[in-house]
Amino acid sequence: MTIMVTGGAGFIGSAVIRHILANTNFSVVNVDKLTYAGNLESLPDVELNPRYCLEQVDICDRAALQKIFTTHKPSFIMHLAAESHVDRSIDSPDEFIQTNIIGTYSLLEEARAYYQSLDVAAKSQFRFHHISTDEVYGDLDGTNSLFTEATAYGPSSPYSASKASSDHLVRAWGRTYGLPIIVTNCSNNYGPYHFPEKLIPHVILSGLHGKTLPVYGDGGQIRDWLFVEDHARALLCVLAEGQIGETYNIGGHNEKKNIDVVEAICELLEELAPEKPTGVGCYKELITFVTDRPGHDVRYAIDASKIESDLGWKPTETFETGLRQTVQWYLDNKEWWERVLSGAYRMERIGEQVCSQTTKELY
Repeated sequence: MTIMVTGGAGFIGSAVIRHILANTNFSVVNVDKLTYAGNLESLPDVELNPRYCLEQVDICDRAALQKIFTTHKPSFIMHLAAESHVDRSIDSPDEFIQTNIIGTYSLLEEARAYYQSLDVAAKSQFRFHHISTDEVYGDLDGTNSLFTEATAYGPSSPYSASKASSDHLVRAWGRTYGLPIIVTNCSNNYGPYHFPEKLIPHVILSGLHGKTLPVYGDGGQIRDWLFVEDHARALLCVLAEGQIGETYNIGGHNEKKNIDVVEAICELLEELAPEKPTGVGCYKELITFVTDRPGHDVRYAIDASKIESDLGWKPTETFETGLRQTVQWYLDNKEWWERVLSGAYRMERIGEQVCSQTTKELY
C-alpha cells in the first residue's frame, strides 16, 4: 500500500517519510512544491529506495494532483504541506492563504473524487490524515488550562488562522461528503533537519557564529516542545489506529519559557562547543531582547491524554534529552546547514532592527 505525504521535504514531513521507510513496508509518494523550506537533503538516501517516489507538485494544482492519484493510487494521505512560519505570515500572508487554505481545498476535492472511485474494500482502508498545529486554539495566557480536542478555536496570526481554516475544511469534507478524515494538532516541534529560521536551530547556529541571539519581548512566552521523531511515531500511530472523524492532540509534556529554551541551548553549547567564536566570552552574553512581534500569543500547552489513553502513544524524549540530541546533530552536520544558509535564505526575524542586522549576515 502507498502513503501520499504532502510536504514531505519539509521538517516534519521528512521525519515522517524517514520513519515510514525505516519502520514499515509502505511505499511513499512525496508531494512537495520544494519552496524555500523544502529540502531533499533532509531525506538522505531515500531516492535510492524503490518504495519512494517524489512528485514536485504544488497542491493548488488540481490537474497535477489528479494525475498523482491516478498514477500512484494511495491508500492513505498524510497532509503536511503548509506555509508554517508565523513571522513570515505577518509579513506576507498571501502565500499562507494560498497554500494552507486553497491548497487544502484543492487536495480535499481531488481526494474526494478519488475516494468515490474506489471499490468497497479500498474505501474501507482509505484515510485522509490532516496534520495541524496547536496554534489554532489561540492563547492560554492567564490560565492554567491545557488545550484539549474540545477547545474552541481562537487563532491570533495569519498563519494560525490559515491553519484553522484548513482544519475546518477537512472536518466539513468529512461530515458533508463522508471523506474518512482524521485531524491531529501538535505542539512546537524541534529536532534534526529543522529549517534555521525557527527558534531552536536559529539560536544554535547564531551562537556558533557569535551572532546575536534574539528573544522576543521578555522571553516569557511558554510553548510545549515535541521532539520531531516522537511526532512522526505519533502520526503513524494515528494513521494506523485512529478513529475516523476524531481529533488527537499531540504534545511533548514539555512546557518551557522561550528564554529558558535559549539559555538551555547556550549551556549545551558551552559543554559541546567550548571553542567559541572570537570575542565571545560565554554564549549567554549574546542574548538580546527585541521588540515583541504583533499579536504574539503568550502560552500554548497541550493535553495529550487522549492519544495516550486511546492509542497508547506517549513521547519517549524529554526536552533535555531531545535538545541535547538536537544540538549535537547540528554540530555533527555542518555540511547540511551550511548548504541551507548558503542559498537565498537569510536568518532574519521580525523585531528590532538590531536583530535583523546582526543575524542576516550570519553566513
